[in-house]
Amino acid sequence: MPDLASLIESNVSTFLLQMGAAGGGTTREDDDVTWTIGGSPIGYHNAIVRFAATDEQRARTIVDEWDRELRDRALPGSCHLTPGMELTDVRRHLDDIGFVDGGHEPAMAVELTALGAPPSSDVEITEVRGADALTGYRDVLAAGFGEGPTEAGWASSTFAAIGFDADWRHYVAYDAGEAIGTASLLLTLPAGGIYFVCTHPDHRGRGVGAAITHHAMTEAAAAGAAYAVLGSSPMGHRVYERLGFRTVFTYRLLEREL
Repeated sequence: MPDLASLIESNVSTFLLQMGAAGGGTTREDDDVTWTIGGSPIGYHNAIVRFAATDEQRARTIVDEWDRELRDRALPGSCHLTPGMELTDVRRHLDDIGFVDGGHEPAMAVELTALGAPPSSDVEITEVRGADALTGYRDVLAAGFGEGPTEAGWASSTFAAIGFDADWRHYVAYDAGEAIGTASLLLTLPAGGIYFVCTHPDHRGRGVGAAITHHAMTEAAAAGAAYAVLGSSPMGHRVYERLGFRTVFTYRLLEREL
């Protein structure tokens, strides 16, 4: 079995770096750190995604450089802290510059070789194949995901800039022509990462999230992925467990607002 933690971290890193670059941000990637900054108004997406500096002075220097980058651009930021990054003591340095604990996010995975039957649902799920079709996707996210219209507008415009190639796929669930659910899939074989799973608040409790997540899992398997991976919100955790996902490790999100 492959190292599932590494598969998850690689997919999440690709997700954040590609969205950041498409949004106009810059990337720093060297032996000690990987970050993306400036591509988003959302702190979650201006992020340190890898930190490997173990020398005390070197670690402090990198964190100070991160601090200056954020302040110079007047941006919020985050660090997606993995168990391995804890060994570098980066959390203490981030505490010193005002980052606070933003909660945890279970990193989950499921093997796709034994994909179960789809959950019962009466929604129609379609793939977004052009920028115009992102309108429904954006509207669902604006109503019920993360930072609402700000994050929804940024995500949809960023996906339009990335384009609709083989690595990225986006799905919308419809009920009688109304967009009520979303999910995105990023392929980094052998993994398929599932992101932006959202059900419109007026339609929750109908199994829409489970249905569109299972659809993304099926699409990932058809594209050659052996595993589906995702980060779970508290709301979605039990839904994902019923679909076969299991927690591999837990991210700790450190954040600083403007």
